[in-house]
This record gives sequence, C-alpha cells and structure tokens, in this order.
Amino acid sequence: MPSPRNTKAPNDMWSGGNSGLVTRIAIVAALAGLLFGFDTGVISGALDYIGGAFHLSDIGKSTVVSAVLLGAVIGSLLAMAVIDRYGRRVSLIASGVVFIIGSVASAVAPGVGALDVARLILGIAIGISAVAAPMYITEIAPAARRGQLVSFFQLMITIGILVAYVNDEAFSGNGQWRWMLVTGIVPAIVLLIGMRGLPESPRWFMSKGRDDDARAVLEKVNPGDVEGEMTEIRQGIDAEKSASFRELVQPVLRPALIVAVGLFIIQQFTGINTVIYYAPRIFEEAGFAAGSAAIWATVSVGVINVLATVAAIAMIDRVGRKPLLYVGLAGMAVSLSVIAASSLLSSGGSITAADLVTVVAVWAFVIFFAISLGPIPWLMASELFPVSVRGKAASIATVVGWLGNLFISFTFLSLLDLIGEAATFFSYAVVAVLGFIFVWFLVPETKGRTLEEIQEGFIARAKRKG
Repeated sequence: MPSPRNTKAPNDMWSGGNSGLVTRIAIVAALAGLLFGFDTGVISGALDYIGGAFHLSDIGKSTVVSAVLLGAVIGSLLAMAVIDRYGRRVSLIASGVVFIIGSVASAVAPGVGALDVARLILGIAIGISAVAAPMYITEIAPAARRGQLVSFFQLMITIGILVAYVNDEAFSGNGQWRWMLVTGIVPAIVLLIGMRGLPESPRWFMSKGRDDDARAVLEKVNPGDVEGEMTEIRQGIDAEKSASFRELVQPVLRPALIVAVGLFIIQQFTGINTVIYYAPRIFEEAGFAAGSAAIWATVSVGVINVLATVAAIAMIDRVGRKPLLYVGLAGMAVSLSVIAASSLLSSGGSITAADLVTVVAVWAFVIFFAISLGPIPWLMASELFPVSVRGKAASIATVVGWLGNLFISFTFLSLLDLIGEAATFFSYAVVAVLGFIFVWFLVPETKGRTLEEIQEGFIARAKRKG
C-alpha cells in the first residue's frame, strides 16, 4: 500500500513537471563542471606568472598544476562514502563551499608550499563533484535523454575552461595571477545559488527510507508512473546492498570495467590536458608573443572546445558512441602528428607558415576530442554497469582518469625538455591509434539500447569466450 503523500509544499521551481524542468535540473547540476573547467583553464594563464613570482623550475610548475589533480584523486576516492552518506545535492553544495575556500587560499598563498596545499583542497572539491554531478543527473534524467543530459557536464567543463581563459587575459597585462585565481569563487557561487532550487535524488531518498520525499520528487520530474519507477529504484537498491567491488572483476562485468577504465586512460594519454594546461607555452613555442598574445590564441581553443561540445551533445544520441569515437580518435591521431611535424619546422621567432599549421592542428585536435573522448567516457561509465555496481564502477573509472591526468600533466614539461615537442606529441598520436583499435574490438555501441540489453550483450560475449 502506498505511503501517504508528503504534505510539505514543494518549491515553486518544481510546479508542473515536464521535460524542460528536467533539463533545468541537469544544467544546474552540471554547473559543477564549471569548477572543474575553470581551475583546469585558469592555471594555464597564471602558471608563468606564478613561476616568476616564486622562481619555479619546470618541476615546480608541474607540481603546482598537479597538486589539484592529486586532490581530485583523493576526492574521487572519498566521493562514494560522502555521496552515499550525505546525498548527491549536499555533496555538490559542499564541493562548492570547499572550492571557494581553496580559491581564496590559492590567491593569498605566501609561498609555493601554501599554494600547493590550497590547490590540493581545490582538487578534493573537484574530485567529489566530478563523481556526484554525473551520477545525480543520471538518477534524475529519463532514459531516452540520459546521453544528452549527462553530456551537459562535459559542456560546462568546456565553458569553465573558456571563462578561465578570458579571465586570464583580463588580468594578464600586469601579471596579476592572484586575481586570476581568486575569481574561481564566481563559478562556485553560481553553483551554490543554482543548487538552492534543486531537490535531492529520489534514489538517495529511497536508500534512506524516505519514500515520501522520493515520491514528491518523482511526481514533479516523472509524473507518468511514479509507483512503477519507485519499484525499480527499490529493486536496484536491494541489489546494491549485496554488491561488492569483487563483482566488477567477475567474467560478466570485467569487460565493462575494461571498457570504462580504458576509455578514461585513452582520454588522458592522448594529451588533451597538455593543451588545456600548457596552451600558452605551446603557442609561444609556435611563435606567438609571450603573455597576452599567447593567451588570446589560447582563448580560441576554449571557444572551439565549447562549440564542438555543443555539436557532440546534438549528435551523441543520433549518431551513436562508436562512430563518434572512430572519427574523433582518427582525427586526433592526424592532428597530433601534424603538431609534431610542424614543430620541427618552427623557427621559434616570428610566426611562420609552420607555426600557423600548428595552431590549426591544435584547433582540429580539440574539435575531434570534444566530439568523442570529451563526453563519451563519462557517459558510458554510467551506461555499461547495472545499478548494483554503477556507483563503484564510476568511482574506479574516475580515479583512473584523474591518475592519468596527474601523470600526463606532471610529465609534460619534463618530456618537452627531455625528448622535444615533436616526439612528445607523436607519442600522444600513437596512443590515439591504439585507442582506435581498442574501440574497434572492445567497446560496444550503446545508442538506443536499454541497460538490460547492454548487460545481455556482455553476458553473451562472456559465454562465447567461456
């Protein structure tokens, strides 16, 4: 017998449940991606000024960049316990507050040690929100639009990067890196304001025995079959109680885990964050003047990244995941090879034809990444697994992604000094080729398939191998 309806008056935002309302929920939750994107982009413009202020070597600069990534690894590991105990909404709010603390601490840091600690704090906030936001959207979104709505998180990352680039240009005239960093409080405040109008995930409510609250939310976002959806959620929760990490390495789920982790590894080891974090240096190597000119060239990367991600959202549920991965990886391999080849012809002085080719190749690389490895790993991590292990699997895949990001970001400047720009970018091109092969043989197409059908495909493959 259904429990009594919650008599608490709902927030006005929730009146008249419809698809537009669900979209608004997804967009606000995806604002957590702004935190991720802003900090990813802002350090690229501030890094040279920080290096000058604290007399840092390339290793010191790499440590400043990588501190936030180490924090993100820690945050991702903490995420499942925090999110399950306090809820998706509260976790996102807490990450916004911690991000504000970290941004202010970064801006007033008296030395590089304090700056590294502040960026570690920023990373913890980013790591928690990067797990919580896609999961929250997945649990709110209807199945037919899940791909599109979860991809909003990646779109917000790209917007955050672009905003950070413009912010860096605004303060680059006098090298005001502290102002560059403190403006990170703005996206965090936007997230906190937006979250005030959102409810908790109905799935989390039910996991805590708060069925009335779950029903009140579902009546607003999915009024068609509330009791049926509650039954499905309850079955998933019951299954999850008996789930363990050990299940992920069993023959049926192991292929899904390999795909999810593999996509995040390829995402990072094709070098996307070398372009994001160190874009000004790349453009300076291509002949652009240090400082403002290089940062403006970098802004162009942010604009292209946003536009290409918008295109990906429009295509991902129509074209499919694998076709976009094929096109993206092939294009990335070619673009990276061109960057490597043109760097050999760069004079390092005035801008030459080879330098312009480098810029165009960087743009092309960002476009191909944004339509493929940008959103798809985040999406497929939520599609490939049954609800009983989805959270654990997403946490593992995300941690691997952050570790890859940490490794690439920390080694990039050292690789440039050790083997040169051409060999560095060519090595990333080889990873893109290997990624194409990985997708060809191991990654299933999930477009238009229910979660049950995806699982049946993995079971059938396991039986064939058995």
